[in-house]
Amino acid sequence: MITVIKNARVIQTMDPVQILHNVDIVVENDKIKSVGPDAAKAVKADKVIDASGKTVIPGMICSHHHYYSGLSRGMLIPAGPQTDLIQILKEWWWRLDRALDEESLYYSSLICSLDAIKNGTTTCIDHHESPNYITGSLSALARGMEEVGVRGMVAYGITDRNYGMKEIKEGVNEGIRFAKEVDKRTAAGEEVLCQAMMGGHAPFTIPEEGMEMLADSVKQTGRGMHLHVAEGEYDVVWSHHFYNMDIMDRLDKHGLLSDNTLLVHGIYLNEHEIELMNERGCYLAHNPRSNMNNQVGINKNLPKIKNLIMGTDGCGSNMFEECKIAFFKNRDAHLPYWPGDYLRALTRANTFVEKYHKGKFGRIEAGYKADITILDYNNPTPLVPENAAGHFIWGMSSNSVESVMVNGKLLLENHKFTQIDEKAIYAKAAEIAKKVWDRTGALPPDGTSGIVR
Repeated sequence: MITVIKNARVIQTMDPVQILHNVDIVVENDKIKSVGPDAAKAVKADKVIDASGKTVIPGMICSHHHYYSGLSRGMLIPAGPQTDLIQILKEWWWRLDRALDEESLYYSSLICSLDAIKNGTTTCIDHHESPNYITGSLSALARGMEEVGVRGMVAYGITDRNYGMKEIKEGVNEGIRFAKEVDKRTAAGEEVLCQAMMGGHAPFTIPEEGMEMLADSVKQTGRGMHLHVAEGEYDVVWSHHFYNMDIMDRLDKHGLLSDNTLLVHGIYLNEHEIELMNERGCYLAHNPRSNMNNQVGINKNLPKIKNLIMGTDGCGSNMFEECKIAFFKNRDAHLPYWPGDYLRALTRANTFVEKYHKGKFGRIEAGYKADITILDYNNPTPLVPENAAGHFIWGMSSNSVESVMVNGKLLLENHKFTQIDEKAIYAKAAEIAKKVWDRTGALPPDGTSGIVR
């Protein structure tokens, strides 16, 4: 299959930022074959897209998502007080994840994947928990991702918060089971869009035996760990109280810090922990909208984090919005971060994706995977490499997304899905969401009571 995107303006968002004008992009199967003026002149294409006046960028990456939140939008539940992070988790999110089953998880995955594509996000790195449906849960998530066509990675976040070590063992086994499933498909020659990671909820819900099992699963599968750390002060105090260690030292003791490790939040990590994380080559996902919603504060050491990338923590998959809010929030906190810093953080995630998916990612260039977003963006001022990040933060948005390609397949064209019945999926999802609400003890959505999230 050969697809040609003609007469495009290309922004190479990965350092160094470059602007290419009036170029053709030739995509053959899952890769970009050539890019340049008249690159498609002698090409017999199966599909031609006229990108005159359009802007092409590499597909964006949401580096930390919670797909299980897909059916929670606007949910009403009779929740108790939510004055700190632990209460928010107990009164809201931990109620929701206990109510999930295979059907609701699959439709959550479909919904989140559709939203990702519409927002120009081509890869989602998901962190999952569903304590009453563990075995098979990662396969349900992967099925939704791959049916829509989004690229991803999934991990089960082990925790003892509901059923003790039984829950941890089942979660570890699910991570290993899914990794073996992926390996089997890969060995059979399949192109696997959804890869496996190992995962943990947060250090304060993982005892030492659980950490040992997590470390063993990392060794068994050759995958890295995906884990929340120091999202709130409670996690830090817990580690000091029960283990007399900083969180990162505890993880390092178990050999869990490496260059394929994905840590999340890190708001209360101290300078020693950041230095250790940098030494080990770990990545850390910054999630500003979630941090603001949970009122957990801001990490003023962000500029010291070497491999900072961008996630949403389940607040959708709109990376335009996430980067804008990150910029404005951190600007308000007097952090020396500029639009270019956030564009670098967003595109840096491609180097992490390359550790799990075969191929090169993050540039519109020959030999790179064809994960491509086409924008309808009219710049009122000149767009040059020096101000491209400013246009990204101040001008571009998800409203600009016109067409999206993942792995060489055109999934969205002129704002419409090419092979998916979006309305039918949303209608069915609404029915299933009501069942989830009922299982959480939710009140009817009549606006008379409950807490709207």
